[in-house]
Amino acid sequence: MMVFVVLFLMLLFILLKLFVLSLGFLGLFLGLVGLLLFLFLLLFRFSEKRVIFLFKLQSCNLKYDALRRVSKNSMLTFVENLESRMEEAVEDLPPLKVKDLPVFQSKEPEAFYKLVCRFIDECKKSSGIIWNTFEELESSALTKLRQDFSVPIYPIGPFHKYSLAGSNSTSLLTPDKTCISWLDKQEHKRVVYVSFGSIVAISEAEFLEIAWGLVNSNQPFLWAIRPGTIRGSEWLEPLPSGFLENLGERGYIVKWAPQEQVLKHPAVGAFWTHNGWNSTLESVCEGVPMICMPSFGDQKINAKYASDVWKVGVQLEGKLERGEIEKVIRKLMVGDEGNEIRENVMNLKEKANVCLKEGGSSYSFLDSLVSEILSLKSSTSRAH
Repeated sequence: MMVFVVLFLMLLFILLKLFVLSLGFLGLFLGLVGLLLFLFLLLFRFSEKRVIFLFKLQSCNLKYDALRRVSKNSMLTFVENLESRMEEAVEDLPPLKVKDLPVFQSKEPEAFYKLVCRFIDECKKSSGIIWNTFEELESSALTKLRQDFSVPIYPIGPFHKYSLAGSNSTSLLTPDKTCISWLDKQEHKRVVYVSFGSIVAISEAEFLEIAWGLVNSNQPFLWAIRPGTIRGSEWLEPLPSGFLENLGERGYIVKWAPQEQVLKHPAVGAFWTHNGWNSTLESVCEGVPMICMPSFGDQKINAKYASDVWKVGVQLEGKLERGEIEKVIRKLMVGDEGNEIRENVMNLKEKANVCLKEGGSSYSFLDSLVSEILSLKSSTSRAH
Protein backbone atom coordinates (compact mmCIF):
# COMPACT_ATOMS: atom_id res chain seq x y z
CA MET A 1 0.00 0.00 0.00
CA MET A 2 2.82 2.40 0.87
CA VAL A 3 4.48 2.00 -2.55
CA PHE A 4 1.08 2.34 -4.22
CA VAL A 5 0.44 5.64 -2.42
CA VAL A 6 3.76 7.12 -3.56
CA LEU A 7 3.45 6.01 -7.20
CA PHE A 8 -0.18 7.08 -7.41
CA LEU A 9 0.59 10.58 -6.12
CA MET A 10 3.52 11.04 -8.50
CA LEU A 11 1.46 9.91 -11.49
CA LEU A 12 -1.50 12.06 -10.45
CA PHE A 13 0.65 15.18 -10.10
CA ILE A 14 2.19 14.66 -13.57
CA LEU A 15 -1.25 14.21 -15.16
CA LEU A 16 -2.59 17.32 -13.42
CA LYS A 17 0.36 19.40 -14.53
CA LEU A 18 0.02 18.21 -18.14
CA PHE A 19 -3.67 19.12 -18.04
CA VAL A 20 -2.88 22.60 -16.76
CA LEU A 21 -0.18 23.15 -19.38
CA SER A 22 -2.67 22.36 -22.11
CA LEU A 23 -5.21 24.87 -20.77
CA GLY A 24 -2.97 27.52 -19.23
CA PHE A 25 -5.28 28.41 -16.33
CA LEU A 26 -3.61 29.13 -12.99
CA GLY A 27 -6.94 29.05 -11.15
CA LEU A 28 -7.65 25.59 -12.52
CA PHE A 29 -4.25 24.41 -11.37
CA LEU A 30 -4.84 25.62 -7.82
CA GLY A 31 -8.20 23.89 -7.82
CA LEU A 32 -6.62 20.66 -9.01
CA VAL A 33 -4.00 20.93 -6.29
CA GLY A 34 -6.86 21.03 -3.81
CA LEU A 35 -8.23 17.86 -5.40
CA LEU A 36 -4.78 16.28 -5.08
CA LEU A 37 -4.71 17.06 -1.36
CA PHE A 38 -8.18 15.56 -0.98
CA LEU A 39 -7.11 12.35 -2.70
CA PHE A 40 -3.95 12.40 -0.60
CA LEU A 41 -6.11 12.30 2.53
CA LEU A 42 -8.27 9.49 1.13
CA LEU A 43 -5.17 7.41 0.56
CA PHE A 44 -4.04 8.07 4.13
CA ARG A 45 -7.35 6.79 5.42
CA PHE A 46 -6.91 3.37 3.81
CA SER A 47 -3.19 2.93 4.47
CA GLU A 48 -2.28 1.43 7.83
CA LYS A 49 1.47 2.02 7.42
CA ARG A 50 2.50 5.03 5.41
CA VAL A 51 5.54 7.07 4.52
CA ILE A 52 4.70 10.53 3.21
CA PHE A 53 6.60 12.18 0.38
CA LEU A 54 6.79 15.99 0.67
CA PHE A 55 8.80 17.79 -1.97
CA LYS A 56 8.94 21.44 -0.90
CA LEU A 57 11.07 23.65 1.30
CA GLN A 58 10.67 22.60 4.93
CA SER A 59 9.83 26.14 6.04
CA CYS A 60 6.73 26.04 3.83
CA ASN A 61 5.49 23.03 5.73
CA LEU A 62 6.42 24.57 9.08
CA LYS A 63 4.13 27.42 8.03
CA TYR A 64 1.15 25.07 7.88
CA ASP A 65 1.86 23.79 11.36
CA ALA A 66 2.20 27.37 12.62
CA LEU A 67 -1.17 28.22 11.09
CA ARG A 68 -2.64 25.18 12.79
CA ARG A 69 -1.66 26.61 16.16
CA VAL A 70 -3.41 29.91 15.47
CA SER A 71 -7.07 30.17 16.44
CA LYS A 72 -9.64 30.23 13.65
CA ASN A 73 -10.76 33.79 14.44
CA SER A 74 -7.18 35.08 14.45
CA MET A 75 -6.58 33.51 11.04
CA LEU A 76 -9.63 35.13 9.51
CA THR A 77 -8.71 38.54 10.95
CA PHE A 78 -5.18 38.13 9.62
CA VAL A 79 -6.46 37.54 6.10
CA GLU A 80 -8.85 40.49 6.27
CA ASN A 81 -6.03 42.88 7.27
CA LEU A 82 -3.42 41.35 4.98
CA GLU A 83 -2.64 44.38 2.80
CA SER A 84 -1.80 46.62 5.76
CA ARG A 85 0.50 44.05 7.38
CA MET A 86 2.76 43.02 4.48
CA GLU A 87 5.99 44.23 6.12
CA GLU A 88 5.29 42.65 9.51
CA ALA A 89 7.53 39.80 10.66
CA VAL A 90 5.92 36.37 11.02
CA GLU A 91 6.60 35.55 14.67
CA ASP A 92 6.81 31.76 14.34
CA LEU A 93 8.79 31.80 11.10
CA PRO A 94 11.80 34.13 11.06
CA PRO A 95 13.02 35.68 8.79
CA LEU A 96 9.74 35.68 6.87
CA LYS A 97 7.48 38.69 6.57
CA VAL A 98 3.77 38.56 5.79
CA LYS A 99 4.50 39.44 2.15
CA ASP A 100 6.62 36.28 1.83
CA LEU A 101 3.77 33.92 2.74
CA PRO A 102 1.69 32.15 0.09
CA VAL A 103 -1.83 33.52 -0.19
CA PHE A 104 -4.65 31.01 -0.60
CA GLN A 105 -7.88 32.57 -1.78
CA SER A 106 -10.89 30.55 -0.75
CA LYS A 107 -14.63 31.18 -0.55
CA GLU A 108 -14.67 28.80 2.41
CA PRO A 109 -11.68 29.74 4.65
CA GLU A 110 -12.96 27.59 7.52
CA ALA A 111 -12.97 24.52 5.28
CA PHE A 112 -9.44 25.33 4.13
CA TYR A 113 -8.32 25.74 7.73
CA LYS A 114 -9.73 22.30 8.56
CA LEU A 115 -7.91 20.85 5.55
CA VAL A 116 -4.61 22.29 6.81
CA CYS A 117 -5.22 20.84 10.27
CA ARG A 118 -6.06 17.44 8.79
CA PHE A 119 -2.96 17.50 6.62
CA ILE A 120 -0.70 18.20 9.62
CA ASP A 121 -2.44 15.60 11.78
CA GLU A 122 -2.05 12.90 9.13
CA CYS A 123 1.63 13.74 8.69
CA LYS A 124 2.11 13.26 12.43
CA LYS A 125 0.40 9.86 12.27
CA SER A 126 2.59 8.57 9.46
CA SER A 127 5.51 6.15 9.74
CA GLY A 128 7.87 8.79 8.41
CA ILE A 129 8.21 11.81 6.11
CA ILE A 130 10.56 11.97 3.11
CA TRP A 131 11.88 15.37 2.06
CA ASN A 132 13.46 16.55 -1.19
CA THR A 133 16.19 18.53 0.54
CA PHE A 134 19.43 17.88 2.41
CA GLU A 135 20.38 18.43 6.03
CA GLU A 136 23.08 21.01 5.38
CA LEU A 137 20.72 23.25 3.40
CA GLU A 138 17.86 23.41 5.92
CA SER A 139 19.23 22.22 9.23
CA SER A 140 17.30 24.72 11.37
CA ALA A 141 13.94 23.94 9.73
CA LEU A 142 14.56 20.20 9.97
CA THR A 143 15.48 20.56 13.64
CA LYS A 144 12.20 22.38 14.26
CA LEU A 145 10.27 19.68 12.41
CA ARG A 146 11.86 16.97 14.53
CA GLN A 147 10.72 18.84 17.64
CA ASP A 148 7.13 19.18 16.39
CA PHE A 149 6.76 15.81 14.64
CA SER A 150 7.43 12.59 16.54
CA VAL A 151 7.78 10.53 13.34
CA PRO A 152 11.11 9.93 11.56
CA ILE A 153 12.27 12.64 9.14
CA TYR A 154 14.17 11.56 6.01
CA PRO A 155 15.85 14.44 4.09
CA ILE A 156 17.30 12.38 1.22
CA GLY A 157 17.46 15.01 -1.54
CA PRO A 158 18.29 16.49 -3.87
CA PHE A 159 16.18 13.94 -5.78
CA HIS A 160 17.26 15.03 -9.26
CA LYS A 161 20.88 14.11 -8.48
CA TYR A 162 19.88 10.44 -8.29
CA SER A 163 19.18 10.36 -12.05
CA LEU A 164 21.49 8.10 -13.99
CA ALA A 165 23.84 9.75 -16.48
CA GLY A 166 22.33 9.65 -19.95
CA SER A 167 18.83 8.87 -18.68
CA ASN A 168 15.86 10.49 -20.42
CA SER A 169 14.77 13.93 -19.22
CA THR A 170 11.69 14.15 -17.01
CA SER A 171 10.75 17.50 -18.58
CA LEU A 172 7.10 17.88 -19.56
CA LEU A 173 8.10 19.91 -22.63
CA THR A 174 10.63 19.07 -25.34
CA PRO A 175 13.86 21.01 -24.67
CA ASP A 176 15.63 22.83 -27.49
CA LYS A 177 19.21 21.60 -27.19
CA THR A 178 20.56 23.98 -29.84
CA CYS A 179 21.09 26.45 -27.00
CA ILE A 180 23.99 24.33 -25.73
CA SER A 181 25.93 25.01 -28.93
CA TRP A 182 25.32 28.73 -28.40
CA LEU A 183 26.50 28.46 -24.77
CA ASP A 184 29.68 26.75 -25.96
CA LYS A 185 30.65 30.00 -27.73
CA GLN A 186 30.20 32.22 -24.66
CA GLU A 187 32.72 33.32 -22.06
CA HIS A 188 33.00 31.61 -18.67
CA LYS A 189 30.24 32.62 -16.18
CA ARG A 190 28.97 35.48 -18.37
CA VAL A 191 25.51 34.24 -19.42
CA VAL A 192 22.25 35.00 -17.62
CA TYR A 193 19.86 32.05 -18.00
CA VAL A 194 16.18 33.07 -17.73
CA SER A 195 13.29 30.66 -17.19
CA PHE A 196 10.07 31.02 -15.23
CA GLY A 197 9.01 27.38 -15.22
CA SER A 198 6.06 25.52 -16.67
CA ILE A 199 3.14 27.48 -15.16
CA VAL A 200 4.02 31.12 -14.38
CA ALA A 201 2.49 33.69 -16.76
CA ILE A 202 3.38 37.38 -17.19
CA SER A 203 1.75 40.37 -18.87
CA GLU A 204 2.90 41.85 -22.16
CA ALA A 205 4.18 44.93 -20.35
CA GLU A 206 6.24 42.80 -17.95
CA PHE A 207 7.60 40.78 -20.87
CA LEU A 208 8.82 43.91 -22.63
CA GLU A 209 10.46 45.29 -19.47
CA ILE A 210 12.29 41.99 -19.02
CA ALA A 211 13.41 41.99 -22.65
CA TRP A 212 14.78 45.54 -22.56
CA GLY A 213 16.33 45.02 -19.12
CA LEU A 214 18.24 42.01 -20.42
CA VAL A 215 19.43 43.85 -23.53
CA ASN A 216 20.45 46.98 -21.61
CA SER A 217 22.48 44.96 -19.08
CA ASN A 218 24.99 44.15 -21.85
CA GLN A 219 25.24 40.58 -20.54
CA PRO A 220 24.67 37.66 -22.92
CA PHE A 221 21.48 35.81 -22.03
CA LEU A 222 19.67 32.56 -22.76
CA TRP A 223 15.91 32.99 -22.36
CA ALA A 224 13.47 30.07 -22.28
CA ILE A 225 10.05 31.49 -23.12
CA ARG A 226 7.40 28.81 -22.90
CA PRO A 227 4.54 29.32 -25.40
CA GLY A 228 1.70 30.79 -23.38
CA THR A 229 4.00 32.54 -20.90
CA ILE A 230 2.82 35.96 -22.13
CA ARG A 231 -0.88 36.45 -21.47
CA GLY A 232 -2.76 37.07 -24.71
CA SER A 233 0.15 36.04 -26.97
CA GLU A 234 1.27 32.79 -28.55
CA TRP A 235 5.00 33.44 -28.21
CA LEU A 236 7.22 36.41 -29.17
CA GLU A 237 4.64 38.60 -30.97
CA PRO A 238 4.93 41.53 -28.49
CA LEU A 239 8.61 42.13 -29.30
CA PRO A 240 9.09 45.31 -31.34
CA SER A 241 10.06 45.04 -35.00
CA GLY A 242 13.78 44.44 -35.46
CA PHE A 243 14.39 43.43 -31.83
CA LEU A 244 15.61 39.91 -32.59
CA GLU A 245 17.69 41.03 -35.59
CA ASN A 246 19.47 43.71 -33.54
CA LEU A 247 20.02 41.27 -30.69
CA GLY A 248 22.33 39.10 -32.79
CA GLU A 249 24.57 36.73 -30.83
CA ARG A 250 24.11 38.63 -27.55
CA GLY A 251 21.03 36.62 -26.74
CA TYR A 252 19.43 33.28 -27.55
CA ILE A 253 15.71 32.56 -27.16
CA VAL A 254 14.14 29.10 -27.08
CA LYS A 255 10.71 27.74 -26.16
CA TRP A 256 12.15 25.37 -23.56
CA ALA A 257 15.69 24.59 -22.41
CA PRO A 258 17.34 21.45 -21.01
CA GLN A 259 17.63 23.15 -17.63
CA GLU A 260 19.92 20.79 -15.75
CA GLN A 261 22.33 20.74 -18.69
CA VAL A 262 22.20 24.55 -18.98
CA LEU A 263 22.87 25.10 -15.27
CA LYS A 264 25.87 22.75 -15.45
CA HIS A 265 27.37 24.69 -18.35
CA PRO A 266 30.49 26.73 -17.45
CA ALA A 267 29.22 29.76 -19.42
CA VAL A 268 26.20 30.26 -17.14
CA GLY A 269 26.79 32.82 -14.38
CA ALA A 270 23.27 33.50 -13.13
CA PHE A 271 19.78 32.01 -13.19
CA TRP A 272 16.77 34.35 -13.31
CA THR A 273 14.10 32.08 -11.87
CA HIS A 274 10.55 31.95 -10.49
CA ASN A 275 12.00 29.95 -7.58
CA GLY A 276 9.93 26.83 -7.88
CA TRP A 277 11.53 24.33 -5.51
CA ASN A 278 12.98 22.12 -8.26
CA SER A 279 14.59 25.11 -10.01
CA THR A 280 15.90 26.53 -6.74
CA LEU A 281 17.44 23.22 -5.73
CA GLU A 282 18.95 22.64 -9.19
CA SER A 283 20.55 26.09 -9.12
CA VAL A 284 22.03 25.49 -5.66
CA CYS A 285 23.37 22.08 -6.70
CA GLU A 286 25.16 23.53 -9.73
CA GLY A 287 26.54 26.55 -7.88
CA VAL A 288 24.64 29.13 -9.95
CA PRO A 289 23.59 32.42 -8.26
CA MET A 290 19.92 33.38 -8.62
CA ILE A 291 17.89 36.41 -9.60
CA CYS A 292 14.68 35.65 -7.73
CA MET A 293 11.27 36.61 -9.11
CA PRO A 294 8.65 34.49 -7.29
CA SER A 295 5.05 34.51 -8.39
CA PHE A 296 2.84 32.43 -6.09
CA GLY A 297 2.70 29.56 -3.63
CA ASP A 298 5.93 28.30 -2.09
CA GLN A 299 8.01 30.34 -4.57
CA LYS A 300 7.93 33.40 -2.29
CA ILE A 301 9.40 31.49 0.65
CA ASN A 302 11.98 29.78 -1.57
CA ALA A 303 13.07 33.18 -2.90
CA LYS A 304 13.28 34.65 0.60
CA TYR A 305 15.57 31.86 1.74
CA ALA A 306 17.71 32.08 -1.41
CA SER A 307 18.25 35.82 -1.05
CA ASP A 308 18.20 36.45 2.72
CA VAL A 309 19.11 33.19 4.47
CA TRP A 310 21.46 31.27 2.21
CA LYS A 311 22.49 34.51 0.46
CA VAL A 312 22.86 32.85 -2.92
CA GLY A 313 20.77 35.33 -4.91
CA VAL A 314 19.14 38.73 -5.15
CA GLN A 315 15.40 39.31 -5.26
CA LEU A 316 13.49 41.46 -7.73
CA GLU A 317 10.62 43.09 -5.83
CA GLY A 318 7.79 45.37 -6.82
CA LYS A 319 6.83 46.36 -10.34
CA LEU A 320 9.14 45.13 -13.08
CA GLU A 321 11.08 48.04 -14.57
CA ARG A 322 13.88 47.73 -17.14
CA GLY A 323 16.24 50.06 -15.27
CA GLU A 324 15.92 48.04 -12.05
CA ILE A 325 16.36 44.78 -13.99
CA GLU A 326 19.56 46.08 -15.57
CA LYS A 327 20.80 47.20 -12.15
CA VAL A 328 20.13 43.83 -10.49
CA ILE A 329 21.77 41.86 -13.31
CA ARG A 330 24.92 43.98 -13.20
CA LYS A 331 24.96 43.86 -9.40
CA LEU A 332 25.03 40.07 -9.51
CA MET A 333 27.29 39.60 -12.53
CA VAL A 334 29.93 42.30 -12.13
CA GLY A 335 29.47 43.92 -8.69
CA ASP A 336 31.39 43.14 -5.48
CA GLU A 337 28.22 41.76 -3.87
CA GLY A 338 28.11 39.16 -6.62
CA ASN A 339 31.46 37.76 -5.47
CA GLU A 340 30.06 36.96 -2.02
CA ILE A 341 26.95 35.39 -3.50
CA ARG A 342 29.03 33.21 -5.84
CA GLU A 343 31.18 32.06 -2.93
CA ASN A 344 28.09 31.17 -0.87
CA VAL A 345 26.43 29.17 -3.62
CA MET A 346 29.64 27.29 -4.42
CA ASN A 347 29.88 26.28 -0.76
CA LEU A 348 26.33 24.91 -0.89
CA LYS A 349 27.11 23.10 -4.15
CA GLU A 350 29.97 21.31 -2.42
CA LYS A 351 27.73 20.35 0.51
CA ALA A 352 25.09 19.04 -1.91
CA ASN A 353 27.70 16.83 -3.57
CA VAL A 354 29.07 15.53 -0.27
CA CYS A 355 25.66 14.71 1.22
CA LEU A 356 25.00 12.10 -1.50
CA LYS A 357 28.28 10.26 -1.03
CA GLU A 358 28.81 7.36 1.36
CA GLY A 359 28.81 8.75 4.88
CA GLY A 360 26.99 11.92 3.75
CA SER A 361 23.74 13.04 5.35
CA SER A 362 21.34 12.14 2.51
CA TYR A 363 23.15 8.86 1.91
CA SER A 364 22.76 7.93 5.57
CA PHE A 365 19.10 8.96 5.74
CA LEU A 366 18.35 6.96 2.59
CA ASP A 367 20.03 3.94 4.17
CA SER A 368 17.87 4.40 7.27
CA LEU A 369 14.74 4.74 5.13
CA VAL A 370 15.47 1.50 3.27
CA SER A 371 15.96 -0.29 6.59
CA GLU A 372 12.67 1.12 7.88
CA ILE A 373 10.76 0.06 4.75
CA LEU A 374 12.20 -3.45 4.95
CA SER A 375 11.20 -3.70 8.61
CA LEU A 376 7.65 -2.58 7.77
CA LYS A 377 7.47 -5.17 5.03
CA SER A 378 8.79 -7.84 7.37
CA SER A 379 6.29 -6.99 10.13
CA THR A 380 3.41 -6.94 7.62
CA SER A 381 4.39 -10.39 6.32
CA ARG A 382 4.45 -11.82 9.84
CA ALA A 383 1.04 -10.32 10.56
CA HIS A 384 -0.43 -12.20 7.61
